[in-house]
Amino acid sequence: MPEPLLSRYEVREHTSPLFRWLFHGNRLDVSHPYETAAHPWYSVLWLTGVDYFSTLGYQPGIALLAAGAISPIATGILVLVTLFCALPVYSQVAGRSYVGQGSIAMLENLLQGWWGKLFVLVLLGFAATDFVITMTLSAADATQHAMENPFLHPYLADARMILTLGLLAMLGAVFLAGFNEAIGLAAFVAIPYILLNVVVLVRAFIEIWHHPEALPNWQAALMARGTDWGGILLAAAIIFPRLALGLSGFETGVSVMPLIQGEVPHGRVANTRKLLAAAALIMSVLLVASSFATTLLIPESAYKAGGKASGRAIAYLAHGLLGDVFGTVYDASTILILWFAGASAMAGLLHLIPRYLPRFGMAPMWVAYPRPLVLVLFSIAVVVTIVFRADVEAQGGAYATGVLVLMLSASIAAAIALGHEHRRGMSIYAWVVAAIFAYTLVDNVHERPDGIIIASIFILLTLTVSGVSRYIRATELRVSEICFTDPESEELWQSILCKKVNLAPLRTLDDASCEAKEREIRKHYIVDGPVAFLNVGLVDNRSEFLAPLRVQVLKQGGHYAIHVSGANATANTIAYISELVDPISIFLGLTRLPPVTQAIRFLLFGEGEVGLLVYTILLRYWEMTPEEDVRPNIFLMSN
Repeated sequence: MPEPLLSRYEVREHTSPLFRWLFHGNRLDVSHPYETAAHPWYSVLWLTGVDYFSTLGYQPGIALLAAGAISPIATGILVLVTLFCALPVYSQVAGRSYVGQGSIAMLENLLQGWWGKLFVLVLLGFAATDFVITMTLSAADATQHAMENPFLHPYLADARMILTLGLLAMLGAVFLAGFNEAIGLAAFVAIPYILLNVVVLVRAFIEIWHHPEALPNWQAALMARGTDWGGILLAAAIIFPRLALGLSGFETGVSVMPLIQGEVPHGRVANTRKLLAAAALIMSVLLVASSFATTLLIPESAYKAGGKASGRAIAYLAHGLLGDVFGTVYDASTILILWFAGASAMAGLLHLIPRYLPRFGMAPMWVAYPRPLVLVLFSIAVVVTIVFRADVEAQGGAYATGVLVLMLSASIAAAIALGHEHRRGMSIYAWVVAAIFAYTLVDNVHERPDGIIIASIFILLTLTVSGVSRYIRATELRVSEICFTDPESEELWQSILCKKVNLAPLRTLDDASCEAKEREIRKHYIVDGPVAFLNVGLVDNRSEFLAPLRVQVLKQGGHYAIHVSGANATANTIAYISELVDPISIFLGLTRLPPVTQAIRFLLFGEGEVGLLVYTILLRYWEMTPEEDVRPNIFLMSN
């Protein structure tokens, strides 16, 4: 099998020390998802948990601010949605994405062509919103916990922005140095945090038991709204979308599947479903308990914006009920898990972006390397932090928007996949779940439009960068690999390499066409050696950027016939084959069709003014691969 040709975007050994440092390490778009994982699901659970469970740092406070006395009821609805909507949907996603690609990969497979690519790019914009806001919001809330700590408050009271940016810089520095998600470290961070929360909540319920008036006071606050329980439940359902932050973590749970021990695919899928169920149950109990305790014990003045419980409701109880020493331990644990949640989000983006954009031809190849991508993501996180002024509540809308769009896409993907499998009942259930998430998303966007605004900015950037990158990279060779249809083809291939034939692309390889073209060539040019006629067959879906080729070589009288199938661009494939064959001369035809029409056909469908494009592609490739070998002669023949 021929060696793959050098991409002109590949990092070269003679580049500067800075470039060697930037492009150090393995490419992120090359993975081995079928390797056997060595970790039981209950160990990998904590890697998901640092993202999911860390929301306890700010979720109860946001719920109080949004719902007040109705917070426990709205949180109960959130738990029902978690257990009966999100969990079943992501169980289906896990069954169809056991290599960790998630719902986006499912939709990519279900929606082919350019519409599928466009849909994936939009989803990547929302996913970027989700993960970037996870980093910035987590850093901002970690700062909030540090600022409100009684021992640190005198020194950090006015350092919100500096502290938040410092945490983000530390996160970026760790990834630049080379960070691998360590399951042991995740467990070290998440388990103590969960236990500390349990201690605080148990102490809070003891406090409620010792103050029996707390429950009647809460009931009075509910009834003060002047409605019955039906009205309260309706109000809670309306408020519930503002609590959607508590749904985060499921996409992460699917993305860590390659780390989970089990026979592929059934054992891994089963264990992943156990992980998702365990995470959902643990979080559901903690959400309900924390919402109930904080609502009954924290006064309104404390949880309002600027109050001591704002963004840190459970930490407020920890200090108030168990003292500042225990509260400081709780703060330290919370800061650590929030920081690690940012690391999990950064790792998620490093896993997600290189799997799609470079493969689509919609990002420069340097995006497939960790350090340049980390610098870009860090810069974006800094901008987002400055725009939102490191405010936790202000970023909640953008975070919820990203989470809900991913859940909506997962529901739609599951519904479509189940429909294709003729599982009608399950498909209808998934569509109902999709409707619930759609309502939640629309309501969230209506209440907090800043979320869709920031998501739209990410989407616009993604689409713009993707379009420009696709245009710039259009003249790459665009072939991922090559194989032969039979041993005879490979043997004939070896016999024509290295200046032994002249190459002439043709639309058809029938004997009459080949003989006519050879007479035309020999009539107008002095040609030494036989002619190898090349025919390129294009695939139906030409939105893919890279393509594997299948090659058949035949000897027909005094000439050769090379048929290439599976290509996604005619000119790029001809240039690739010519570089492998290294012919004496290349005879290319010109159509003289309008240039704009040709350019659009080339970018979208891999066709166009083939002769000029082959010449352009080869010139650019030769600029990046200087050799002493004699280049082939190129002749442009007008049709």
